[in-house]
Amino acid sequence: MTQKRVYLFKEGNAGMKNLLGGKGANLAEMTNAGLPVPQGLTITTETCLEYIDKGNQMPAGLMDEVKEALADVEKETGKKFGDASNPLLVSVRSGSRLSMPGMMETVLNLGLNDQTMQGILKLTQNERFVYDSYRRFLTMFGSVVQDIERDKFEKILDQLKEKEGVSLDTEVSLDGLKELVVKYKELVKKETGSEFPQDPYTQLQLAIEAVFKSWNIPRAIAYRNHYKIDHRYGTAVNVQTMVFGNMGDDSATGVSFTRNPSTGENKFYGEYLTNAQGEDVVAGIRTPKPISELAEEMPALYNQYVEIAQKLERHYKDIQDMEFTIERGKLYILQTRNGKRTAQAALKIAVDMEEEGIINKERAIQLVDPNQLYQLLLPSFDPESKKQAKCIAKGLNASPGAAVGKIIFDPTEAEERAKAGESVILVRIETCPDDIHGMIPARGVLTSRGGMTSHAAVVARGMGKPCVAGCEIVKINLEQETMTSPEGKVYKKDDIISLDGATGEVFEGSIKTIDPQMGGDFEKLLSWADEIKTLAVRANADTPQDALKAMELGAKGIGLCRTEHMFMEQDRLPVVQQMIISGTEKARKEALEKLLPMQYQDFKDMFKALKGLPMTIRLLDPPLHEFLPNKEELIAEVAEMKAKSQDASKKEELLETVLNLSESNPMMGLRGCRLGLTYPEINEMQVRAIFEAACDLKLEGIEVKPEVMIPLIGHVNELKTARKQLEEVAQQVMSEKGVEIDYQFGTMIEIPRAALTAEQVAEYAEFFSFGTNDLTQMTFGYSRDDAEGKFLNNYVEQQILPTNPFETLDQEGVGQLMEMAIAKGKSQRPNIKLGICGEHGGDPESVKFCHRIGLNYVSCSPFRVPVARLAAAQATIEEQTNKTLVIR
Repeated sequence: MTQKRVYLFKEGNAGMKNLLGGKGANLAEMTNAGLPVPQGLTITTETCLEYIDKGNQMPAGLMDEVKEALADVEKETGKKFGDASNPLLVSVRSGSRLSMPGMMETVLNLGLNDQTMQGILKLTQNERFVYDSYRRFLTMFGSVVQDIERDKFEKILDQLKEKEGVSLDTEVSLDGLKELVVKYKELVKKETGSEFPQDPYTQLQLAIEAVFKSWNIPRAIAYRNHYKIDHRYGTAVNVQTMVFGNMGDDSATGVSFTRNPSTGENKFYGEYLTNAQGEDVVAGIRTPKPISELAEEMPALYNQYVEIAQKLERHYKDIQDMEFTIERGKLYILQTRNGKRTAQAALKIAVDMEEEGIINKERAIQLVDPNQLYQLLLPSFDPESKKQAKCIAKGLNASPGAAVGKIIFDPTEAEERAKAGESVILVRIETCPDDIHGMIPARGVLTSRGGMTSHAAVVARGMGKPCVAGCEIVKINLEQETMTSPEGKVYKKDDIISLDGATGEVFEGSIKTIDPQMGGDFEKLLSWADEIKTLAVRANADTPQDALKAMELGAKGIGLCRTEHMFMEQDRLPVVQQMIISGTEKARKEALEKLLPMQYQDFKDMFKALKGLPMTIRLLDPPLHEFLPNKEELIAEVAEMKAKSQDASKKEELLETVLNLSESNPMMGLRGCRLGLTYPEINEMQVRAIFEAACDLKLEGIEVKPEVMIPLIGHVNELKTARKQLEEVAQQVMSEKGVEIDYQFGTMIEIPRAALTAEQVAEYAEFFSFGTNDLTQMTFGYSRDDAEGKFLNNYVEQQILPTNPFETLDQEGVGQLMEMAIAKGKSQRPNIKLGICGEHGGDPESVKFCHRIGLNYVSCSPFRVPVARLAAAQATIEEQTNKTLVIR
């Protein structure tokens, strides 16, 4: 741990992001570049973790270090913290190494009390500004630090506005603001049992602790879980000199982006308010004005701001999300960070910036989150269906995309209903960070307040969710759970609506969706990725249609063809069931003879679609009972037939087979290679179908590359025996056809013992394909369905596990088994082919791990192929960057 806990802005730089947080590091970088940044200090992320590890206790000596650094800020500003004549006021803000907008706490105007208020009043001669700032501070400190419900402050404000007959905070009279200060103090005493703290250093320590604590509040944990951010990063605390946008019409505050974060258009974009503080803009308390109007209202300051913004974009080589304040005609930059953006915007920004010469191809590839590509492959509204739909309102197009679902007003209910499999649209007057748990699973978000930089808009864009914000023409009543359209029609909970986040339109009912069309930026970025990556990407596909889609999206073969899915087709399921209930080998072979031409055609169509690319075919894996009717349903059906005096003999025969095949733990029972060794005729039929199809296509001049995968090997003798039996079939078919096929036999490494004895297994396997779904289950001792349904989410929320190991590969445990298997396998067969075919093959972090440990390919679902391609390229770039750093 670093000994120094507190850094002045002038002591840091952008390279200290892990220690100072993204906000603190960027404030330091801008300070050192000579930009107009209000001065301040940063308490490190390590100190936050120290505070948490001590049971939420302030580390000894920390406030002494803060006071020492604050003395330097006092010299810079000419003001003194807590001084009655020329007081320094500060903001206290969070700032993790990775941006978590709105997830943690902020306190503004700290240092105000009854004495400093009088000092500022004498200095500014602006009584309205002082009382407005004081009532804001009481609200923020009371709600953030003292845990008083913010609604209680808002209720007092709303009652006053109603009494004065005004609608906006800025219209409240001076006497009204003075009354608010008195009533807010009374509320604090009532709720806490103590007077509002007047000592500025007490205020400061309590605010710092509140920010530290906010690292582990539910919304922050939910955000980190969703974005897979390490819970041990901690947050820095930034204590910064206050500048005021609420000092009159020559003052303003706003948020802007150097490019449009929704579309990627290279156009300055943002919103601002005159005579306001930053919370007014981001919280949607007042509807802000587009940043372009600032060019007319304060042209010189607007031009200065745009010039600074462009410099910052070139410096950081990424779109910048900036906050600014204008205090009495002087511009201040409060923060800059890499901007959250939609998937569509991310692609356009990356490609445009490369073509503009600002960045190179490697940087362009790094600018796009691989998971965002997946969003571009999701459906949008069918234009014709949309034309016929009834548009009930239009708001701001805050985050593009199409969403259809039931109206749900409560975020907790939205979370619960979505978990139950329902499609929901979260409808709120405005969202706040506490709503994050309902926003994550919702299909889309609709708010009646807030602008393009409001909480709802920023968070939804970051998640790739459609959002219509600031839809003021609809009236939302959260207590009655109703939404009323401008025409007066009332929509209730569970009514279905459709949101078009690209246009800001809200429609009644459900609109048909269509598959997306990828633009030129999509293809261009992925072509750059293909030039750079070394890890091949295949797809998991079981039909020619899936194979064609995978090829269209850039897959270089099939890494997993699950033959059991072919058995589930309705035209062949009765034949499969006939094979299963056959009492003799002869009867079983008769049924398999009927399945042979079906399997032959399956493989022929798949090989033809691949046009010479390799296909790994997994022989039958699941237990046979999965192809039979449900045991409980069958028992009930037999009982009902008997009760009605119907002939139930055939159903009873089927039930007897189901009961015989029933297992206590089917996952570890008669399946995979065990099934093939018990009933060898099943796998022999499959191998015959594979090689007959391959030989016939080769005779037609079509190249084929079958890779036969024998699943669930735990002992080398299982593979040795199975391969001997099946290779004899392959050789026999090739002899019959007079054709030689380039083929391989291999196995799936999904049982820990196979990984531990991989040098033995490799003697008989020409390739390993890591089946990480089952390998994870067997390594952890989890049943995935049970674990995810009953305790795994709690494990992640309680930080028992860093992530769900079925979503992102467990590199320490499962990953170690993989590395061991690779080393042992290569010691026996140096040129062994290595791949992964579990769902982890489409997870970016898992793909990067696969690159680092030396796999030849990853395989994933067709629509995750672009994700894997981009992640593989990023892995290569990161490896090259790390090598360069080591050399230096």
